[in-house]
Amino acid sequence: MLKKLLVFILVFLPLWIVAQSCPRILSPVPGSTDVPVDATIRWQEIIGVPSYNISIGTTPGGNDIINNVPVGTNTSFKPPFGLPEDTEIFVTITLFFFNNPDDNIICPSISFRTEDVTTPPNCTQLFLPENGDNDVNFRTNLRWNLAPGATSYLLRIGTTPNGSEILPETNVGNTLRYDPPNDLPINSEIFVQITPLNENGQALNCTVESFRTTVVAQSLNCTRLTFPIDGATNVPLTPLLRWEEVPGATGYRVTIGTTPGGSEIVSERVFRTNSTFVINFEPNTLLFMTIVPFNDFVEATDCNMESFSTAIGCGPFFDPSVGDFVSFFPELDFPESFTLCENSEPLNLSTSTLAETYRWARVTSQGSEIELLSETTEVQISEGGVYRLDVTDFINANGDIIPCTSSQMFTVNVTPGPTINSVDVERVGDNLTLTVNVSGSGVYDYSLNDINGPYQSSNVFTNVPRGNNIVYVRDTSLDGCTLAIDVSQDLVSEGFPKFFTPNGDGINDFWRFELPPNAEEVQFASISIFDKFGRLLFQMLQSSEGWNGTFDGRPLPSSDYWFRAVDTDNRVFQGHFTLKR
Repeated sequence: MLKKLLVFILVFLPLWIVAQSCPRILSPVPGSTDVPVDATIRWQEIIGVPSYNISIGTTPGGNDIINNVPVGTNTSFKPPFGLPEDTEIFVTITLFFFNNPDDNIICPSISFRTEDVTTPPNCTQLFLPENGDNDVNFRTNLRWNLAPGATSYLLRIGTTPNGSEILPETNVGNTLRYDPPNDLPINSEIFVQITPLNENGQALNCTVESFRTTVVAQSLNCTRLTFPIDGATNVPLTPLLRWEEVPGATGYRVTIGTTPGGSEIVSERVFRTNSTFVINFEPNTLLFMTIVPFNDFVEATDCNMESFSTAIGCGPFFDPSVGDFVSFFPELDFPESFTLCENSEPLNLSTSTLAETYRWARVTSQGSEIELLSETTEVQISEGGVYRLDVTDFINANGDIIPCTSSQMFTVNVTPGPTINSVDVERVGDNLTLTVNVSGSGVYDYSLNDINGPYQSSNVFTNVPRGNNIVYVRDTSLDGCTLAIDVSQDLVSEGFPKFFTPNGDGINDFWRFELPPNAEEVQFASISIFDKFGRLLFQMLQSSEGWNGTFDGRPLPSSDYWFRAVDTDNRVFQGHFTLKR
């Protein structure tokens, strides 16, 4: 039974992958009839697929009309010579992957039937040269637009409106161009008539068009890429593009796009040499490039478009070997907001994302960096605002080291929290009664020795064992601030004052530790005081008179300060207090 199941999976999984990956043909609708012979074929975009190839034929998978033409990231294609009439047409889309052509996915063919054309076609027009052009190269070729429904074209060329001495009326077939075998007369007006036709007859009264030739000092040949060569794959993202030098050319017009004829990357940019650097091509992209040599008198004509594909980058891109999308970006799952409560310790945040580098920063609401906070997996945040976490892995894309960065902006909101003013300790027999005195506008509950509770609404704990006890207070009225503002107190910590007033009146002029009643005996090896930036301000022994609120002889301003005390058992007691003036 297991062996049969494995065979089933091996046989049918690739079909499942194809079914999930292939785009849906949007128009013409599969199975439709009476489709116009000049129809444009459109399909659904598949995110992550770098390029599509299209074949069109008269049999399933056939290519007798269009043979596996690359269209880049285009999701539409218009057959340049139209489609045959009253014929079942089969369209096959191939998902093309540059890194391994063996992984290309040939999608199942869809079909539709074209209309039965019952009338002659309409006339067409020259577009190279255009009607009325002057100073046309006497070695030019002729091009014209498609006449929908035409199956061939009659062409006549002469030096008078009805003349045919250059080319008598000739059926040139189902083509949209003609290359005269000989040079055209120089400094002459050339007259051209193009008449489309089909089985129903020919177009009527088509206009005779004309242009005037001129003396051209020379003609220029086209060039071709030498790096990358036409059809190259895995091209670096910052390449030095090079092409053959053309004798007589003083410059080259370069066009680059992601679709045939596209120019969104470079549009007829003039270069005076036969090479140029390009910075940061998009990865995993099929690029189409046309180079036209020129000089002061002429430019090359009919230069072929070439194509190449860039190296795979961060993604996401479709990996046909697994039938899913692949990304080299680190997987970052991090909350969008946190709550920081007043009178609480700073937030200690961390990420479990595995990456090569980390960057925590305070940023503007638009994402501009204000301050770098940490370059580790952890950060401490003590004030509200907008922050961003960036995690980055690096990949080698054919010699280019590419950073793949995932980012998450998050907000830290500050909300009022409870303030523990004191914990009253009363000894009752061998146990204690603790009364927690809290101020604040919220509704609070309390827990003893466990941050996770259970919590009680009363601020009094009875029958508490003697020793080191911790009280937790949480605000139940503030959403999101319940456990984030936990504040702990123990009997020893009660000996560190919450504030002092060094104003010389003899009351609370010094900040020092005093052992609370009923607390265990403790001996501190050192007591250190810091400002909010972590700068050490003062160190003292437990027996000293305390700190008077100065640094280098200068009084410090009213603010919160931090202490850290280490006892002889290496236990650490730390917290903050207020200097009031």
